[in-house]
Amino acid sequence: MADKPAIVLVHGFWGGAAHWSKVITELHRRGFHDLHAVENPLTSLADDAERTRKMVRQIDGPVVLVGHSYGGAVITEAGDLPNVEALVYIAAFAPDAGESPGGLSQELPPQAFPNIAPDSDGYLWIKPDLFRESFAQDLTPDEALVMAVTQKAPLASTFGDTVTAPAWRKKPAWYQVSTGDRMIHPDNERRMAERMNPRKTVELDASHASLASQPGPVVDLIEAAANDVAGR
Repeated sequence: MADKPAIVLVHGFWGGAAHWSKVITELHRRGFHDLHAVENPLTSLADDAERTRKMVRQIDGPVVLVGHSYGGAVITEAGDLPNVEALVYIAAFAPDAGESPGGLSQELPPQAFPNIAPDSDGYLWIKPDLFRESFAQDLTPDEALVMAVTQKAPLASTFGDTVTAPAWRKKPAWYQVSTGDRMIHPDNERRMAERMNPRKTVELDASHASLASQPGPVVDLIEAAANDVAGR
């Protein structure tokens, strides 16, 4: 097989790059050594897409761009760079042109929608005492506690930011559905996956935090995309 492509991991709302920790170690174990994890500000889709583009532009050679949750909207917007050769969505938003994560969620509200609360500065938080049952019910209480305490809140306005030119219309895509997702309705994930006609769709019996609770199957999907890129 040709050299493995670089992997760029993009986190979503209420988390940071460290949410990918188990995926990173498993990718490394499988021989992927050109690994990158974006730390997005979660201040606007434009800001987050540009931060992601800046990282991708630093990489020589092909890139597999992987997004979790809102990170799917980011890779949809930022995946237009010429060296991005595959998009992988992990329990993620995949908006079409003119769509936003907030609009998609309102069409099919997820179970934990009521557990999100704004603060006086315009940021949205998952109520800490409800974080595990909302975001990560299949993680240990200790793992979920750390995620709850370290959650990175997005500006509420980011929910309404719309995608301009969706990269999945031009780039091959892979999608992982979390059947126990309480942050994005599983049927919404299925709908977004189906319309992009992905190379492969995988359903996992997992929470929204599938990247932490089932890193092996998540890496299997990323590896499938990487193998496709390397085999071209």
